[in-house]
Amino acid sequence: MAKLIIKLVNAVAETVNADPEVNTRLKVAFVPNFNVQNGQLIYPAADLSEQISTAGKEASGTGNMKFMLNGALTIGTLDGANVEMREEAGAENFFLFGLTAAEVDRVKREGYRPADYVAGNAELRAVLELIGGGRFSRGDSGLFRPLVDNLTWSDPFLVLADYGAYRDCQAEVSKAWMDPDRWTRMSILNTARSGKFSSDRAIREYCDEIWNVDAVIVRPV
Repeated sequence: MAKLIIKLVNAVAETVNADPEVNTRLKVAFVPNFNVQNGQLIYPAADLSEQISTAGKEASGTGNMKFMLNGALTIGTLDGANVEMREEAGAENFFLFGLTAAEVDRVKREGYRPADYVAGNAELRAVLELIGGGRFSRGDSGLFRPLVDNLTWSDPFLVLADYGAYRDCQAEVSKAWMDPDRWTRMSILNTARSGKFSSDRAIREYCDEIWNVDAVIVRPV
């Protein structure tokens, strides 16, 4: 399933990048084998960091911190490091959407039916029809059908449950982007308030609370 998702990302990229009405304003790129070397170019260049894992599903996160340190704003759920980042930056400087971990548990306990979200959201339904109908696979309606079926009848990460909130939050992102003073202020405050995530603090806490070792003073020879 993961490989099929990557294939869809690239298929959407081909479609968008070949569209003359869009490709002068938007490009879609998939960076294979993402590593530290590539990150040194991408993190400082980013304006918006998408950290959209389902609440309660992501153990932690460091990439989102790197974006924050470099001035990118974040759109994300209350999951992993996003929780601490939002606390440090301030709720007004973070684009929050989606179910909380407790709400995810409740929805699953009550019997999650992703097809209900499809039926109740015309835009979401149209998106899935485009994918399943072969729009991004040169007319092959079978290629991405497993993805559509998985979302419609299983959706273990509650993607469809968060779709509407994500779409609304992106509208807030667009509104902020159109106000350069507001966006710049939010960006500066994200960087200024990211000191908690420095490697010096993290290593010091590991030494004190986990490894129980003392600092060693290294004197120049």
